[in-house]
Amino acid sequence: MMLQNEDLLAYLKGKMAGFSRGQRAIARYIISNYDKASYMTAAELGKNAGVSESTVVRFAFELGYGGYPEFQQEMAAYVSRRLNHVRRLELATDEMDYDEVADFVMGNDMENIKSAWKNLDRNAMNKAVETILSGRKIYVIGIRGCAPLAGLLAFYLNLVVDNVVLVESNSSTEIFEQMYRVGSEDVVIGISFPRYSMRTIKAMEYANDRNARIIAITDSKHSPLNLYSSCNLFAPGNMSSVVDSFTAPVSLMNVLVVSLCMRKKETVLRNVETLEKVWSDYQVGDVDELDYLNRDNIKEFKTTEMEKK
Repeated sequence: MMLQNEDLLAYLKGKMAGFSRGQRAIARYIISNYDKASYMTAAELGKNAGVSESTVVRFAFELGYGGYPEFQQEMAAYVSRRLNHVRRLELATDEMDYDEVADFVMGNDMENIKSAWKNLDRNAMNKAVETILSGRKIYVIGIRGCAPLAGLLAFYLNLVVDNVVLVESNSSTEIFEQMYRVGSEDVVIGISFPRYSMRTIKAMEYANDRNARIIAITDSKHSPLNLYSSCNLFAPGNMSSVVDSFTAPVSLMNVLVVSLCMRKKETVLRNVETLEKVWSDYQVGDVDELDYLNRDNIKEFKTTEMEKK
């Protein structure tokens, strides 16, 4: 279950009359302290609300979530949209010790991947694969923090299909200069997570007006990217701190790339073999030049030098 992030507190207020006494205590605490509650474990939230940990877990299930971690992600998404980065960092550091940083960050990453896996829309993934394979040109766009995601996806798509365009820019004008030829036979993959990039949204709006086929890689069905996309792939990207977690989006993109490779196995193998030959012939890529300094090469080099003398 995923609510529109802005409506979380209103939703809890609307359900208040049907809650048990313990559930009302939890809801009231969250409404008054949602910024801090998003960082708390079920046990910590229960302690602050005056109820047991099991009551908190049951509360999450009562709301329709798969468990407390999923509900906590909903609270975190709400916080990430309501608070600026400085306040988010202050709250995160207030709620943990230095020695707990690894547990907090990696634990959050694991929960994000679990959530993405559990909620993966396989029909949407299959549609994305078919859309990419049938596209004349594939445009990939991600701005600011999502730029590395776009670059990674474009790099691997190049092993599968031709004519992949990584849209790179620091201004809206330059984005449209790279995309002005987009047409109905092309595919545009837009990647954005809260806080969403307006430049990415405008690029997708332009592609939609040009009747291109659009794939969105974003955090939820309430993302503004979905206004223009016909195929949506979701993965949580929140960490409720100054740093957003892109572990789940990367895993989701890996699924997409591997699925494409399975469909175009012969093409991928041929492309990789060609690349390996280039790397070998020109001593670039993953062939370290130091590998050529083996004993035989050194012996041959010494012999040649002796003959010159």
